[in-house]
Amino acid sequence: MKNSREIMEILEAYDLTGSYRAAAELAGCDHHTVARYVKMRAAGQEPVARKHRDRAIDAYLPKIEELVVRSNGRIRADVVHKRISAMGFTGGERTTRRTVAEAKAQFKAGQRRVYRPWITEPGLWLQWDWGEGPQIGGRRTSLWCAWLAWSRFRVVIPVWDKTLPTITTCLDTTLRRIGGVPAYALTDNEKTVSTDHIAGIAVRNPEIVEVGRHYGMTIRTCLPADPETKGGSEATVRIAKADLVPRDVNLLEEYRSFASLEAACRDFCEEVNNRVHRETRRRPVERLVEEQGRLHPLPKAPFTVAFGTTRRVKWDSTISVEAVRYSVPHQLIDSRVWARFHGDELIVTAVGEAGPAEVARHPRGTAGSPVIDDAHYPPREDKEADRTPRATSAEEAAFLMIGPGASSWLVEAAAAGTRKVKAKMAEAVALSKLYSAIEVDRALGTAAVTGRFAEKDLLSILDYQAGLDTVEPTRASETHSLQPGTSAWSRFGITPTSTGTDDEDRT
Repeated sequence: MKNSREIMEILEAYDLTGSYRAAAELAGCDHHTVARYVKMRAAGQEPVARKHRDRAIDAYLPKIEELVVRSNGRIRADVVHKRISAMGFTGGERTTRRTVAEAKAQFKAGQRRVYRPWITEPGLWLQWDWGEGPQIGGRRTSLWCAWLAWSRFRVVIPVWDKTLPTITTCLDTTLRRIGGVPAYALTDNEKTVSTDHIAGIAVRNPEIVEVGRHYGMTIRTCLPADPETKGGSEATVRIAKADLVPRDVNLLEEYRSFASLEAACRDFCEEVNNRVHRETRRRPVERLVEEQGRLHPLPKAPFTVAFGTTRRVKWDSTISVEAVRYSVPHQLIDSRVWARFHGDELIVTAVGEAGPAEVARHPRGTAGSPVIDDAHYPPREDKEADRTPRATSAEEAAFLMIGPGASSWLVEAAAAGTRKVKAKMAEAVALSKLYSAIEVDRALGTAAVTGRFAEKDLLSILDYQAGLDTVEPTRASETHSLQPGTSAWSRFGITPTSTGTDDEDRT
């Protein structure tokens, strides 16, 4: 068997001489060889192609092809080898594997579907699909992934569930972000969209039909295993999950809150919509401006029927549902919201400038037990501010100017129900002129800590503090005890039982 270089030399020699024998002398081969290659070239065959040699397995090719067709191209080569070995094949398993691979390739080539590219037009198609989102606090989330087929503008919204009210909320938000309504919305055949299939025809959910009618849009569903209708939305889901769901390939950290996931989705949309698309070579935001001219006007009011019943937010930032109070964000006070139950949860939806959005989600409560979320109320930066004295007159200002001890004295004295507080405050101001303000402030602080608010207590503390630097401290000894005597009991009407002196009582 000649190699390709030798064959080309033989043909070149024949073209030069025009004779089989002369070309054979130049190429160094038999003239019959020259004739064979020249005739193959003239017949349109490849001279360099090797002639198929008969193999021992060729006798079993019909059976191999039958097994491949019956298994729809899924049968394993080792199973085929056992079958043909039982029929008398004595070759190796490697030969069988190679032959089965050839048979499978031919089968797939005959069964391959040919798809026509989907040529989209501006203003016609919006697609949406769902992706598995990250877990937050051990709870699963879902990603609403929508895109305009012509401009490639994408919208990704995280949600807790895939119920019809949630779909309506996401659809309204998506339409408001793109600034109009396309003619068709294409999605998968979920129960919220298609309730049944009869003779291969999807029966549409009447509620989703009402939603589409409200926005002037026709809801369509994809065909199973059809790249023309599912490829775009599935690609959007795949890209969103790759960038938003924590995995080993992206090393993203877990989301601590649902708000952080919402912020990540907004950043993702901002990035992909301002990035040059690989196929269109333009940014989706630029093509969206052109496509908006072909979109239908968006209704001013969203479709709120699916959101539940309306409730008015009270002054305490709560709504009442079935005799149970549930909190909502304080920014919604005196506004209208929609509440509905989904399983054991209450979902509250509000409509703002950007469309409807879920604003609160609570577990179902019981009558008489309000369900309150502290995150719905503004934080108090200084919870002790209500107990901080604030002067409302010149006398109060003069007293509070003594120092922080004066403020502490006033707070504690008021809490103890002290009488003649204003007179004692004036006394403290007068004493601050006889003593230094620092000494009086320290005495007031001591009185606040020890709870001494009686007459002359402040002066007594001042005298005691003034003598701390000169008077020797009293110490216990063999003749003197620091234990107080019983003479003070007489003020309570109690007569000591001991007949000894105070010194004896102390011992």
